[in-house]
Amino acid sequence: MAQTRIFGLREELVPIRSALSDTIHSCVVDALSYPPDKRFHRFFPLEREDFVHPADRSDRYTIIEISMFEGRSAEAKRTLIRLLFQRIHHNLGIDPQDVEITLFESPMQNWGLRGAVGDEIALPYSVNV
Repeated sequence: MAQTRIFGLREELVPIRSALSDTIHSCVVDALSYPPDKRFHRFFPLEREDFVHPADRSDRYTIIEISMFEGRSAEAKRTLIRLLFQRIHHNLGIDPQDVEITLFESPMQNWGLRGAVGDEIALPYSVNV
């Protein structure tokens, strides 16, 4: 399971929402061997007064937070972060200086989904990549 939250200035984020979702999802699929049909993205377009950030970031500054089950290797997580920086820059022209990524992991038993506790569900994919 990987759920993604994306934060940015409304006028910058809304026009690229679909392309950014596609880009993020391709990185998660490739780095974590995640099923292509599983996409959980939530966009948080913010007004300028609600998105305070350092002066050395542009209006394209974007924060990506990914919550996922524990179990991915350090190398898989490094690969995911590197792919996100590379593909977001290549596909959308957002400089890596303007992208911040945080991965949040929690044990499967801390998740509830499809009416069950996460560690009681048979997943069609492996978390240990």
